[in-house]
Amino acid sequence: MTLLVETESTADLLAEHVAARINEVLVEAQERRGRASVVLTGGSMGVSTIRALAGATRTAEYVPDWSEVDIWWADEQFLPEGHPERNIQQAADAAEPFALMTELPPENVHVIGASDRFENAEAAAADYVAELETAARAEGSPTGLPWFDIALLGVGSDGHVASIFPHQADAAMQEATVIAVYDSPESPPTRVSMTLPLISTAEHVWFVASGSEKAEAIGRLLGGTPDEGTSAEETQAGEMVGRVSTVLFTTPETLSAGSQIHCA
Repeated sequence: MTLLVETESTADLLAEHVAARINEVLVEAQERRGRASVVLTGGSMGVSTIRALAGATRTAEYVPDWSEVDIWWADEQFLPEGHPERNIQQAADAAEPFALMTELPPENVHVIGASDRFENAEAAAADYVAELETAARAEGSPTGLPWFDIALLGVGSDGHVASIFPHQADAAMQEATVIAVYDSPESPPTRVSMTLPLISTAEHVWFVASGSEKAEAIGRLLGGTPDEGTSAEETQAGEMVGRVSTVLFTTPETLSAGSQIHCA
């Protein structure tokens, strides 16, 4: 699978570009099967993209019927509901000024459980697995998993995606499921995350990264020369491909290698 690279000159333009591409895929998916789905991410570029996606409901040429779009989350911080660090809260704050919030039914937003609703992260992860299974049954999925049209992912400066970090046992997980993550190198330490194999069931796996601090990780992703003591495998993003496309959306200062590689 070829990793394609698309760039924009600034982070704001990048977010608008990614939002437009998401709309295109969701509209096409609805034309094919009447419904569409997207797995979203947190982080600065993830939130910026969500803001641009929500804003595009008023201006874009191609806008999906949001009443027929399912939104899933690649990971979440195991914190109380409404906490400002939770991905779902940041997304809601970013989208609140736009029409998207009135067009998207609450039942279409599949929220990973909060720490004030579940005793521990394992319980929240099990609840999300059950929600995935319920959606899969409703779709008549033969795989036991719902259909993901797009998985949108940030890339950490250390190469992590979702809440799967390099050098941790979770990175080797081969089951397509949802897990509790403890001792995260980034705060907060306790999280809930889709595994890489689950995210990789998406038709389109798209990475979005901006900023010079991401250059090293993106260089490894693109097959550039790693620093001493590192390897391409230490970038979790490099282990993931979409069934139809795998794309890196980035800015010039982040781009540190060629525009196409072949992902083994």
